Amino acid sequence: MAARKRGVRRAAIRVLKLLARPVRRAQGRGGLVLEPYRGYGSRDEIFLIGRVFRQSHPDRAAGDDSLRAALRDTARRIARRTLPGARVTARFGGAEVQVETDADGYFRITLHPVALPAGEAGWHAVDLVLEAEPPVRARGQVFIPPAARGCVVVSDIDDTVMRTGVANKLRMLWRLFVEDAETRVAFPGVAALYRALYAGPDGTQANPMLYVSRAPWGLYEMLSEFFTIHGIPVGPVLFLREWGLSWRSPLPRRAEDHKRALIAHMLALYHDRPFVLIGDSGQHDPEVYGRIVAENPGRVSAVYIRNVSREAARIAEIERLAETVAAAGSRLVIAADSAAIAAHAAALGLIAPEAVAAVAAENAADGTPRRADATVAAPEDLGAVLASGGGTIPPSVVIDADRGGGTREAAHHARDRNSSGT
Repeated sequence: MAARKRGVRRAAIRVLKLLARPVRRAQGRGGLVLEPYRGYGSRDEIFLIGRVFRQSHPDRAAGDDSLRAALRDTARRIARRTLPGARVTARFGGAEVQVETDADGYFRITLHPVALPAGEAGWHAVDLVLEAEPPVRARGQVFIPPAARGCVVVSDIDDTVMRTGVANKLRMLWRLFVEDAETRVAFPGVAALYRALYAGPDGTQANPMLYVSRAPWGLYEMLSEFFTIHGIPVGPVLFLREWGLSWRSPLPRRAEDHKRALIAHMLALYHDRPFVLIGDSGQHDPEVYGRIVAENPGRVSAVYIRNVSREAARIAEIERLAETVAAAGSRLVIAADSAAIAAHAAALGLIAPEAVAAVAAENAADGTPRRADATVAAPEDLGAVLASGGGTIPPSVVIDADRGGGTREAAHHARDRNSSGT
């Protein structure tokens, strides 16, 4: 009983500490905070988002992990006041812009640099100044890839990179608010796969890695820590909403699906690069990605969907995505694991061939059983192949326009093979 109470107490402190972030980082007088998030851009334009708010009371002493301190910090987080209309000036690459925060205290920087340091690419510092007395200064970061080559990788996070259990709401809430960054395990092989996609086939491409999530901005620091712990290339984490936690609004705001608009913006920004879209079958990724592919023919090299749901409605939506992808001349992989994605990505020249073995080894180290080969299927047969997978190991299926989408005979043969459990 005592051990259980200690476990509940630790879980409560974790929840409260998570809800309390980032209350410990006031930079200005009176608890004023200028908080930038990672941004992204090209040599012509950069994009950065952040927030300005005021938190009550001085920052607490480091190392105070008591339940009382966590409760105090959570109260400060809930009671903090956003600052609408605050003026933030950004300077980068010889250019300068001033913006105002919106009603929720968020600011959005779009800036056109005059020049960048010769030959430099990767992460760059953006100087930020909040008009206050005295002024509050901070430094944001934006990622600018090398000269046009390689691809842009856009990945969902929930149930794609990490096991949040979005398809299961109770499991999602437990993983979001109780388990910390170290214990929220990444999908097997995903770290090696994303490192390979970042490096490209020659190991030097430094491809933009852009992550989107249905989670609130309050999880930003925890997710960054999670990426670092698991060796996943960090990138801008583009959350889709702020949950609006306050005394007047104690429940999360209704989420709006901004993912398609975000990806459309990225397609315009990186207009000279092909895209790779990675998501899962549990929520709305197939619907969103289907529209992106249809509206941008020739821009998406491949769509990779992690197979986390066998519900009839989700299978039907994936089948529609397959038809859209095939019509656009692109490629779709419904993946049971990261190794299936890696094998297909190597065949497309997106990653180095030797990276496939690294992904497979990381995948195997988890001890999760997997099917050895992917099935090539026609779009009209995809639903039947997925539904007939049987057992606990879902099949991996490839819809590849370059191969004519597969043949009906091959799909039937694969379906029979999967039904037999081989």
